[in-house]
Amino acid sequence: MKALLIDDHALFRDGVALLITHEFPRWQLLQAGNLAQAQACLDQHPDIALVLLDLGLPDNEGLEGLALLREHAPACAYVVMSAKDTRDTILAAIEQGAAGFIPKTSQTGTMLSALRTVLGGQVYLPPLLIGTAPPPAEPGQLASSQLGLSPRQADVLRLLIEGRSNKEICRALGIAESTVKTHLDTIFRKLDANSRTQAVVAAARMGLRLDPPQDQVA
Repeated sequence: MKALLIDDHALFRDGVALLITHEFPRWQLLQAGNLAQAQACLDQHPDIALVLLDLGLPDNEGLEGLALLREHAPACAYVVMSAKDTRDTILAAIEQGAAGFIPKTSQTGTMLSALRTVLGGQVYLPPLLIGTAPPPAEPGQLASSQLGLSPRQADVLRLLIEGRSNKEICRALGIAESTVKTHLDTIFRKLDANSRTQAVVAAARMGLRLDPPQDQVA
């Protein structure tokens, strides 16, 4: 598989390239330092399947580069990397078609997990978007129980946010796949969502706080 890493800092590119080639030895990793080079690379290699895009490029403003590249090569999966990891930036990137968002402050394991999630066809969002602690007394924030989700449904949503498939959720919670689907239907309805991605984005938008896992509930 071919992947393209776009970042204007050569040292960062070298570090990420070393990590990726070690963990994914079958990948051919190409590099670009700006959007112009990235577009030329995409033209020369139409079989690129994954693009890792830094938002802080000298010829990019905000998420304009993501929109430009997606229009240029719509078949690629795009993962945004940025030091600017505010809630609005992350969600805007996902809503504009990114398959994942990796804060540049992430640990190595987090980055690899994010890439595996995206390669598995899921959308990766950083855990910072949705907390797992008891909800603070802040206006507009809801606990999952306040939204009408049961503790088990909160467990399913938590695993959904982690990018787990239905079968993985089954194994993790020890429940049947039909039960997982029933819980997902309820979660989608409560969040007014039609897909897994929409559900995760909706939960993050409202600042949803997940109640503790069911086995920790007294």
